[in-house]
Amino acid sequence: MAACSLTLSSSLPQPKPSFFGSKPSHLSLHSTSFALKSQCFRVSSSSVSISSRPADDLVVSLLSKVIKTDGGVSLTTKQHQEVAHVANELNKYCVDEPVKCPLIFGDWDVVYCSNPTSPGGGYRSALGRLFFKTKDMVQAVEAPDSVRNKVSFSVFGFLEGEVSLKGKLKVLDHQWIQVIFQPPELRVGAMDFQYGGESEVKLQITYIDEKIRLGKGSRGSLFVFRRRHGGSTNV
Repeated sequence: MAACSLTLSSSLPQPKPSFFGSKPSHLSLHSTSFALKSQCFRVSSSSVSISSRPADDLVVSLLSKVIKTDGGVSLTTKQHQEVAHVANELNKYCVDEPVKCPLIFGDWDVVYCSNPTSPGGGYRSALGRLFFKTKDMVQAVEAPDSVRNKVSFSVFGFLEGEVSLKGKLKVLDHQWIQVIFQPPELRVGAMDFQYGGESEVKLQITYIDEKIRLGKGSRGSLFVFRRRHGGSTNV
């Protein structure tokens, strides 16, 4: 561990994306935070292998509560609270310095957010979901410090599209990361556009293993990422 326009309908205002907690930023790129360097990857096998049975059971329980909920949209307030409780229990089993754990790298499905409209911004709002049906929400983290967020959707159920952000990751401390994103790219059908400005997100990694990663945004939103093994996933 994260911002030319296209008018899709004369009556539909263009939504402004807010990817996985991102927001406009005027932060200096010359931050005093230290970069994620190669030494971060040299982690002992004991810190990488997550084999605690209680944690395994909690992971299974958590995934059963968030999969096929449209990223949390269909959950009730009580169900969101149950997800938060399990996530808090998993925090107890997190490795000491999750930002240095090589398990952070890979492709991740964003299967849940406690603020369901946060991933994707306007495309995931109550109004946006009337026109944009979400297919996938994916975050790819590549060594040494590359992050790419992508939301794939269909417009009116037949026109394929996606909006994506490319960013650079910086480590702030043993749990917190910051990602500075370039302006978002919007593709609908054969048309491809870039619009808007830079954005940034800060995320605390609260748990990570071979299957899932938990993160908490600077405003308190809980994210559940599931490691992607190819193909489309119903969020």
